[in-house]
Amino acid sequence: MDMGGHDMGGMAPPPSPAGGGGGMGMRMRYTHMTFFWGKNSEIIFTGWPGANGGMYALALVAVFALAFVLEFLGSRRLDSLLSAAAAAGDSRRRAAAGPARAAVYALRVGGAYMLMLALMSFNGGVLLVAVAGHAAGFLAFKAGLCGDGRAQVEDGCSKEEVAPVACC
Repeated sequence: MDMGGHDMGGMAPPPSPAGGGGGMGMRMRYTHMTFFWGKNSEIIFTGWPGANGGMYALALVAVFALAFVLEFLGSRRLDSLLSAAAAAGDSRRRAAAGPARAAVYALRVGGAYMLMLALMSFNGGVLLVAVAGHAAGFLAFKAGLCGDGRAQVEDGCSKEEVAPVACC
């Protein structure tokens, strides 16, 4: 089949867009493939956060909060809470601890994928607040700022509990 001097090798020509307007009615969008600075970007969803008002700032707050919560979901503090609830309860509680841990893991992985998609907007501000959210979450939940409610002191090979640590 000869299409204007080009042999398509028996293949059908590419489909035309709906309406047959040759693409005139379709809105072409540019996706950044390098990091850029600016508030006019789309993060995760089409049209979000938009170009009006403080929606970009709200999007940055949401990305920061997601990164912060991901650090909590990956912390030992949450795992120890689930373990303590299972150990203190009857056999039904212990049986429910496995699915509860799996649900927390699924939330953590799903949230991490959403954060990754937000970072794929290639917006420099999104990258900075995601890193800041992870750093703040690490500081709060893994570096001992909030701890697990009790400070652990190493004394040789044994650990003893000391007074509770105030949490933020």
